[in-house]
Amino acid sequence: MRFQLLGPLALADGPDTVVLQPSKPANLLAALLLNANSTVSAGYLQRAVWGEEQPATAKAALQTCVLRLRRLFAKHGVTGTAIEAVPGGYRIVAGPPTLDLLAYRDQVRRATAMDRDPEAELYTLRDALSLWQGALLANVRSAVLHRDEVPRLAEERLRVVERVCDLLLGLGRCGEALVDLWTATRVYPGHERFHEQLIEALYRSGRQSQALAEYRRVKDFLREELGVDPSPSLRRLELSILRGEDLGPVGQAALAASAPGQAAPVVAASAEAVGSGSASGEVVGSGSASGAVVSRVVRGETVPQPDAEPPGSEPAPASGPDLASAPDPATIPTLVTAPALTSAPAPVAAPAPAPVTVPPGAATGAPSAAGACAPSVDAGVGPVPGVPHFTGRAAEAEAMTARLTAPPSTGPADHRALAVVVSGAPGIGKSALAQHVARQVGDAFPAGRLLVRMTRADGEPRTAGEVSAALADALGATGEGRALLILDDVVDADQVRPLLTPGGPPGTGPGLAVVVTSRMGLGGLIATHGGWVQRLTAFTEAESYGLLLAALGAERVEAEPEAAHRLTAVCGHFPAALRILTARLLTRPGLRLADAVDWLGDDPLARLTLTDSPGHSVTGLFDRALDRLDPRLSQAFTHLAQGPPELLADGGPEHEGPVPEAVREQLADAGLLEDGPPGPYRIHGLLRAHVRRTARIRDRRTEKV
Repeated sequence: MRFQLLGPLALADGPDTVVLQPSKPANLLAALLLNANSTVSAGYLQRAVWGEEQPATAKAALQTCVLRLRRLFAKHGVTGTAIEAVPGGYRIVAGPPTLDLLAYRDQVRRATAMDRDPEAELYTLRDALSLWQGALLANVRSAVLHRDEVPRLAEERLRVVERVCDLLLGLGRCGEALVDLWTATRVYPGHERFHEQLIEALYRSGRQSQALAEYRRVKDFLREELGVDPSPSLRRLELSILRGEDLGPVGQAALAASAPGQAAPVVAASAEAVGSGSASGEVVGSGSASGAVVSRVVRGETVPQPDAEPPGSEPAPASGPDLASAPDPATIPTLVTAPALTSAPAPVAAPAPAPVTVPPGAATGAPSAAGACAPSVDAGVGPVPGVPHFTGRAAEAEAMTARLTAPPSTGPADHRALAVVVSGAPGIGKSALAQHVARQVGDAFPAGRLLVRMTRADGEPRTAGEVSAALADALGATGEGRALLILDDVVDADQVRPLLTPGGPPGTGPGLAVVVTSRMGLGGLIATHGGWVQRLTAFTEAESYGLLLAALGAERVEAEPEAAHRLTAVCGHFPAALRILTARLLTRPGLRLADAVDWLGDDPLARLTLTDSPGHSVTGLFDRALDRLDPRLSQAFTHLAQGPPELLADGGPEHEGPVPEAVREQLADAGLLEDGPPGPYRIHGLLRAHVRRTARIRDRRTEKV
């Protein structure tokens, strides 16, 4: 059994992980683990659990929390780790095998001792950073811990990120460093060292104009947001670029200055600065590979709000103000780019600096940098995110993996064939499947994996030219080996055809693989460009139950298995509905599933929504899908949904007359009609109920007028 602190607080036993529900005992466990093997005073533990304003019974309640934790340990078979009562407080004993934070620090210490072997040090640091699994303590609601502990841990991580990028630059792997630095500079716009590394990597890659543009961007930011000029080292770097000087190799002195061991004083100073609650929210540190660079985390970016709710069950719907909503160091892909190594590799000759290459990410569900090539979120291009609680779709995922990892087509050199089109109804899980599979096939795409959002937040489709320009900016240069693009939420075939021609996205080498997700069938695209179609339908009953197990935890679901099955049935085994349901249940840990069945069954459409984020709802999802339809098709679908199921048959009821087959085909192609039986088509129960409810509301409004 292993405790996980570098992300949501969890217990892990091999591949099985139990994420703890937000609670007072979870606050206590986090406080003890953050100070493992040390005595933690009872007073500090009380503040960590209840905050600065403690109840009168806090001392006795603390003993009750300790008892509950011990019972939790016994229930999950935690052995070798115990909470000890010692004079003045409590202590928990742990080691690197049982606590990921200690394992991380142990790996960093070992890497520091490898300073004469940069390649081995790089791999060891990346192995350590792969232990970070997301937003720190996202499920721990303790203002004290998020004020005092999270900034300190974030600073530890940032120092290692800097070291990794310095090592990449020193090894001549500038293209690889660019992938990580684009994201790091956007997550931490006031962190000058990241900008300095990015500008240097661009210049060493022969991209002088982009390097100067990046310098102007950070200069404007520092002056407008902080009222300061760039650091002397940044200004010297700009001058060298303007003169066209050779920067020379990254010296060992510079690499030594950025070693993680040199950053310990900065960590302590930063934690103190955050804890003091300065008005500006700045954390000022020092230490730079090339001079006195001031590192700023502007406006408290690394300090999540203490009243946040736990994360929901998928990236898009959030169950409330999330502790992960502020930029978190876990979002920097450098930290998780390499799988664990049993031994350090031998040093190799440094390659030419131009190509943008990304090491394959570990296929464990942890965030990976292999898909993180994008510099700009606004451009709609970014790293492929993980999918929390991904379950089901085993056959589909296996088939897609086989297609994507097969050798590239041996057709004409200028032919860009699609790999897969994933289609289906809105909310059926197309993007989740594509992202999950992309993260499993990292080894086959060393040039990187990108998620390209083909639709803006307002629902407007992006043009092919706009996407092509964003891809050029993200990739920068031709990658070594194959790359994988996920073109997500494509509106029609014409939107993506220009991206699949010989003059398609620049910066993509031969063997490019493309996965398209779309509500449309895109038969015309398949006819002209080849490829294979994966059409998704609703979950099976077993898949729905599996999602509840993964999201809510076996303890809660298996206590009421019958109620859990009834909940999945009320949701119609519809993935989007199930994810919204689990998000709501996570925010109500005390609600019994049997009570939730009655609560949800009274009005499923109204309750399958996140109250603090109305856009994340089943009704909103369906409304946006219907808004995309041609008005005549929308009217026809409303007629079908309000009428009897026989309307979908070829003949139709005698008194109604048949709906033209061409109309039904178009609605099926748009993902609004599912394949039968009975008959050739059917409408999902939730979608039919939504259309009928919308019609009733519209009729009532008309009557009032």
